[in-house]
Amino acid sequence: MRAKTKRIAIALLLACLSPCSQGLSQAVQADLTSVALNDLMNIEVTSVSKKEQKLSRTASAVFVITQDDIRRSGATNLPDLLRMVPGMDVARMNSNTWAISARGFNGQVANKLLVMIDGRSVYSPMFSGVFWEALDVPLENLERIEVIRGPGATVWGANAVNGVINIITRKAADAGSVLVESGAGTYDRGFGSGRLRGSIGKSLAYRVSVGGLNDSKLPAVAGQEIDDSWHLIHAGFRADAAVSTRDSLSIQGDSHTGHSGGAAGLLLPVDKVTKLPIVLNNSFSGWDVSGRWDRALSPRSETSLQMYFNRDMRAETIYGFGMNTFDADFQHHVALGARHDVVWGLGYRRASDNTNPTVRIVSDPVSATKDIFSSFLQDEISLAPDRVYLSLGTKFEHNGYTGFGFEPGVRISWTASDRTMFWAAASSADRLPSRTDTGVRVDYAGAPIDGIPVLLPLAGNPKYRNEVLRAIEAGYRTQFSSRISLDTSTFFNRYHNLASVEHGAPVLQVTSQSALIVIPATLGNLQYGEEHGLEIAFNWKAANRWTLSPAYSFLEPHFHPSPLSNDTTTAAMTEGTSPRHQAQLRSHFDLPSRWGWNVSAYFVGRLAAQQLPSYTRVDSNLIWQAGEGVSFIVAGQNLLRNEHLEYTGSTSLVASTVVKRSAYAKITWQF
Repeated sequence: MRAKTKRIAIALLLACLSPCSQGLSQAVQADLTSVALNDLMNIEVTSVSKKEQKLSRTASAVFVITQDDIRRSGATNLPDLLRMVPGMDVARMNSNTWAISARGFNGQVANKLLVMIDGRSVYSPMFSGVFWEALDVPLENLERIEVIRGPGATVWGANAVNGVINIITRKAADAGSVLVESGAGTYDRGFGSGRLRGSIGKSLAYRVSVGGLNDSKLPAVAGQEIDDSWHLIHAGFRADAAVSTRDSLSIQGDSHTGHSGGAAGLLLPVDKVTKLPIVLNNSFSGWDVSGRWDRALSPRSETSLQMYFNRDMRAETIYGFGMNTFDADFQHHVALGARHDVVWGLGYRRASDNTNPTVRIVSDPVSATKDIFSSFLQDEISLAPDRVYLSLGTKFEHNGYTGFGFEPGVRISWTASDRTMFWAAASSADRLPSRTDTGVRVDYAGAPIDGIPVLLPLAGNPKYRNEVLRAIEAGYRTQFSSRISLDTSTFFNRYHNLASVEHGAPVLQVTSQSALIVIPATLGNLQYGEEHGLEIAFNWKAANRWTLSPAYSFLEPHFHPSPLSNDTTTAAMTEGTSPRHQAQLRSHFDLPSRWGWNVSAYFVGRLAAQQLPSYTRVDSNLIWQAGEGVSFIVAGQNLLRNEHLEYTGSTSLVASTVVKRSAYAKITWQF
């Protein structure tokens, strides 16, 4: 413990004190962080209530990753970028697979976190989660990322349970005409992207972009040989047009194709024994197109209509499927009188899939189509102008699995002064069943009994119900001075109908080639529990060129099986898949001659269910703005230790590999 504490202290000192000793005595230079701390309360977000709203009036635990944060982070992918969000649990399982969640329930399929790109959901209705390896959004095309910790179902609907991530890209006109970037490193063997922007007349701007990556494999645990390398190619476009003085139209699309490797050590065919681990050779591809029409009916009334079509295909060693998703969403924002600000909308989504049965994963039925009809209404009431606001709202939905449901919420914010605000909220959110929950059978391998292989088939439940969250939250934001700000939140969550694994009686299955002991299991909803926690984030401008951003989060979960359940393990595993303590300290230091030095230290507590120890990760990068539009970056990641394990466990569908110390260099040219 003393040695571990010493390493953490050294990491924090490297992140904080080193810049201070070099820069406090230097002459004042123009601060590269253009947004002063006293302006942070005025940052506008749209993900909480589907309308523009200042952070000082937002009654939710929301964190905004700005383009400046993205540039300084040194991250080369979206998961690593999300590590800076207080309370967000980001764990790399292998080179191409992540477990990402907020406020608990982390895993390879973290099914209580809704992720969107420009309002288009990338949450898969097949497995109730996100395939992060397929999301190669060029980071230079991002405007910001809004992360809500806590339920957002009142406006976004089902599956926005423990959090919402809304990735917002730049408009076509908000970028340089040409951008080219290229980089390589010890792990990132090669990555790059290109972007071209133009316009037609004065009313139409367009952008096209391409990109790709080629990442090498990571070392396996216990000397195994696993090729979990990751390759991806991405292309996209966006066009924004001002059709009239009241109408604007945006059309965008993306396509990707990729390949990833790995191993699965938990799956076994029914009719024969297979030597483990099973080598994975996975390919995936997809494309999407979306359009949005915004119309200003009056200075106090505006409408929007967004539609998209998304096609996803995955051909993997242990499963494969194709899925089509069509979504249409209409909303109307209108100010009624002096006190009511109303947003209401209607939505429709259809998801159709076709699966490829294998000897390890079988879907019943092989193909399915599910529809979701929805509507929402939210009214923000000004109880005291510019001081106290009360928001009342609910989302109504009808889905093909469980029928009708609604998710209400109430939020209140009190702006005590220009620099201080308090907020509180109570809301409900549902996690809908997926195809895996209701009609997929997965065959797991168990420890042999008297030399006879054991098969553990887990079958979906056609009567699987919604998982339900009832949440109470409260928060406090303040600007102590022009140099110090604080954002803190606390929460209490109560869950019902959580997933459980209900076991049947063992059966001896004998064939002409082998004998197996089969212990069948079925998914149920016989788990419940609660959790509470705290999240604190500071921003401190210690000097004109030096900014520190410390944060800490605490999570205390308690889960229990129902008296009707025979599941004795899931509750403990649910509690132990996320760390109780997380802390971070990010340092941004602007050096003379257009240099910048950034250091980030992340502490992640132990995972009890997986018997994984805590670890501290330190990343650092040096950025040089060589000229107008030309920049260089040299970055090191995981500098404190040569390698560490971030996530593993019996619920994983892939064998974990270790995260190694690495470095890369990148050049960016734009004009």
